[in-house]
Amino acid sequence: MIWHLIIIVLLTALTQLGGIAWLLALLTRFLGRFWIPFFVYYIALGITAHYTAPMTGREPLPCMDAGPAQIAVLNPLYCALNRHYVVPEMRDHADALAAHMHEAYPGTRTRALDAGFPFVDGFPLPPHLSHDDGQKLDLAFYYTDQSGEYQLGRASSFIGYWGFVQPREGDPQPCADQTGLNLRWDMAWLQPYLRDWPLDEVRTGEMLRWLAENPRGEGYRILIEPHLVQRLGVQNQNIGFQGCDAARHDDHIHLQFVP
Repeated sequence: MIWHLIIIVLLTALTQLGGIAWLLALLTRFLGRFWIPFFVYYIALGITAHYTAPMTGREPLPCMDAGPAQIAVLNPLYCALNRHYVVPEMRDHADALAAHMHEAYPGTRTRALDAGFPFVDGFPLPPHLSHDDGQKLDLAFYYTDQSGEYQLGRASSFIGYWGFVQPREGDPQPCADQTGLNLRWDMAWLQPYLRDWPLDEVRTGEMLRWLAENPRGEGYRILIEPHLVQRLGVQNQNIGFQGCDAARHDDHIHLQFVP
């Protein structure tokens, strides 16, 4: 029972609904095999969330390519884990960004990473320090291959995170001397296994510029590493630094509507 409790807690932290599915499978396992009921319950809960979350103020982002003028998650895994929900205003804003990027650079696909869970404000989305109310959204960078060709709707890692754009010599590095326990993982062991793709500075810079110049409300904030702000040449009061205790933000852009 202790192991089942641990699994329920972990699944709840990872997917919000997985712990409920596990508990239901435990309660009904006398009907047959455990894994089949678990997956049936989990899929049923996910489908239910897709249709009921809008009633509580959250909308799912598309799980597959929805066309160049709409946002979509980078990897369907985000949908499988129920981490693709935002408030309607955030979805509209992300769609407007995607439409602008397609207009500026035809065929460009704009991709989302972690957003939020379908239900309950204040429910944390590990490992993020925020993302608990549907008003935060992480956006993937744009990349090219070594020849400079834009990689359509793809990122340097299959989930978009951890493919860090390393600072150059002389770039600002406010956390260079950071010590102690924090979430600023370098994931050095993983880097050799990622795609060796350069950042598409033109498209990513345009995305950052558009986001900065089209705020939504007084609590509008964009978080990205200072060395990328300098490299991309976009300075704006809406752009900030997440601090040295949070995860690195040179693998994605964090967008939020509230402080």
